[in-house]
Amino acid sequence: MQDLGLSHLWSQGDFVMRATAIILLIMSLLSWIVILTKAWDLIRLKKMAHGAEKRFWHSDDFDHALDTLGANDANPFRMLAVTGREAAQHHRASQPQLHDALDISDWLTRSLKSAIDEAVARMQSGLAILASVGSTAPFVGLFGTVWGIYHALIGIGASGVPTIDKVAGPVGEALIMTAFGLAVAIPAVLGYNALSRGNKGVISKLNRFAHDLHAYFVTGARVRPTTGGTRANDASVRLAVKNKVSSADAGRRAAWRSDEPFA
Repeated sequence: MQDLGLSHLWSQGDFVMRATAIILLIMSLLSWIVILTKAWDLIRLKKMAHGAEKRFWHSDDFDHALDTLGANDANPFRMLAVTGREAAQHHRASQPQLHDALDISDWLTRSLKSAIDEAVARMQSGLAILASVGSTAPFVGLFGTVWGIYHALIGIGASGVPTIDKVAGPVGEALIMTAFGLAVAIPAVLGYNALSRGNKGVISKLNRFAHDLHAYFVTGARVRPTTGGTRANDASVRLAVKNKVSSADAGRRAAWRSDEPFA
């Protein structure tokens, strides 16, 4: 009886078979590193989002509100708040420059949008690896199988004994590479889908937080979700802003819904 299995496949395989197995192993390691790392980051981001929703808007002043977000510069909610404050201060202090033609509302919109884009880019970094592994690993494994079957048939033909046991063993052994490719691809695809879904939830909260910050820096009050056809203002946090938008622009901004993408 033939001694078949992974060890036999590795010992009897040529350079191409071994290289294919090593490539699949590297792809598997990379995908699991990305999955575990991004999953940990996603858990941290959800905790940051919870803190921004529950504690930030119940502070006495803006500096104390920033303290509730911690001192971690990687916190996208803290980055949004700092960016909004710096944009408002810069707009007030730079009136003689060319961009004074923009009102504070448009200036804040651009600044907050840039901060969100930067945060989203960091959140989605590494997901391309999972997408690539999930889409290519099955074909890499299939290539190893085809190559193994080809050499198995060559060996069987050279031996001159084409019996079923001589054919089934090497061919079945070569199919291990296809299974290996699927074992690499399936976790990568599932991880990509799970992380993408989790990132969408955090991005939605970032957009809502940016809408609230925009309303806060422009009008001095946070935009609250619609309840019973009315929109209430949270007066727990106030900011003295010298440049107020016109009444028409304020009405247009107040009509925004906080769950729409910030743009």
